[in-house]
Amino acid sequence: MGLMLARNGMPASLFLGVPKADWRVSTPAVVIALKIRTVAAEAAVAEATLAANRLLSKQARQLFYKYCSTFDSTANGNIGPVSDALLKLTGEAQTVLLPAFPANGRTVRDGSLYVNGVPLAESSMREHPLTPMTESFLPSLMDAQTKAGQSASIGLETVEAGPEAIGAALDAERNQGKRYVSIDTVDDEHLNTIAAALVDRRFITGGSGIGGALPDALRNAGLLGREESPRGMPALPGHAAVIAGSCSAATRQQVALFEQRAASFVLDPALLYNDPYAGEALADAAVAASAESDVLVYSTTEPGELRKTQQALGVMKSAELIETALARVARRLWDAGVRKFAVAGGETSGAVATALGIQEFRVGQEIDPGVPWLVADRPQPACFAFKSGNFGRTNFFQHALDLLP
Repeated sequence: MGLMLARNGMPASLFLGVPKADWRVSTPAVVIALKIRTVAAEAAVAEATLAANRLLSKQARQLFYKYCSTFDSTANGNIGPVSDALLKLTGEAQTVLLPAFPANGRTVRDGSLYVNGVPLAESSMREHPLTPMTESFLPSLMDAQTKAGQSASIGLETVEAGPEAIGAALDAERNQGKRYVSIDTVDDEHLNTIAAALVDRRFITGGSGIGGALPDALRNAGLLGREESPRGMPALPGHAAVIAGSCSAATRQQVALFEQRAASFVLDPALLYNDPYAGEALADAAVAASAESDVLVYSTTEPGELRKTQQALGVMKSAELIETALARVARRLWDAGVRKFAVAGGETSGAVATALGIQEFRVGQEIDPGVPWLVADRPQPACFAFKSGNFGRTNFFQHALDLLP
C-alpha cells in the first residue's frame, strides 16, 4: 500500500506494528502493518482498533483497512470483524470492498473476484494452507464473516457512468441497510473513477491497487499538496539474504529459480520439531555462506508435502516452528553484517522484522507492482523487500537485488 501511494506522489512511512504513543508523523501517508490475518478475531479487532486510534490521534482524515488482493480470510474473519469494528469507531454506516489490483491480475466483475482471469475459488488460493478461498462472490464472502444480508455489489455500468453515479449507488445501498459494497473493477481507469468517488469517505477497505489512484483523487479535490518524489536508495556493501516462508505457487517458482544462483538452505519443520538444534546448525551454515555469496533460506514446499506436515504437527505448530526458525536465521545474518533482505510471505515478513527490532521504514523504489524496497535508516541503514507470497515475477529475487545501487 505504501508503494502505491509513494509512487503516485504521496510519500509514505511504514510501521511494522502499532507505533508508540509518542510517535511522530513525517509523511503525508502512514501505513501500519499488523500481523492479524489469521489470529483470533478478537485479537485482530483489538490490534486494528489500537492502530486506528493511533492514526486518529494524529488527525488522520481517512482510514484505509488494507487486506490482500485475494481477500485472504476465513468464514470466521478477520476481514469482517475488523471492518465491523472500524466502521463503529469512525461512526460510518457503510464502507466499500475494493480488493481489485488489475496490474497484478486481480479484477472484480459482477461482484466476483478473479485472479488472472480465473474465479478466486478456482485459483491456487483454493489450496491456501491458512485461508483457503472457496468462494469468489465478494458479498457472500463478507456476509459469512459479518451479519448476513449486509453486503451488496455495484456493477461496471455504474462505475463507467462516473464518480457521482458511484456515490449515488452507494447511498442507495446504504439506505437499504447494506454496510459493505463491492465495486466492479477491471482496469486502472476504473480505479481512478472509484477513488474520485471516495475522497470524502472516512473509512474504506481494499487491496493496495486503489492506493495508486487515491493520491491524484485527493490532489484533484484540493486535499493533498503537490506531488513529491520518494528519496533514493542507499548503497549497501555485502551479499543479500532471501528468506521465504510462503508456499504459494508464485513463491515456489521464485525459490526454484533463485536456488540456482545462491547458497541455499531448506528448513524442514519435522526436523525442527525433532531436533531443537537443527535451526541453529542451519543458521551457522547460512552465516558462513553469506560471506561468499547471496544466501537463500526457505521452507517453501509443494501443497501435498505441506499438508502432510500440517497433519503430523498441526497447522499452527508447523507455522510457528518455521516462523521462529526463519526469524532466528535472519537475526543471525543481521548480526553477521547482512543489510539486504528479500522476504516472501506476510507472516514471515512480520516475524523477520520483529526479530531484527525494526519498526519504522520509508517506502523506496518499486520492484514489482505492489512490492517496494523499504529502507530502514535506523539503527543502521538497511534495505528490505517484504512481499506477499502470491506477488512478483518468477525472477523476483534477482530482479529486486539488481535494482539496488
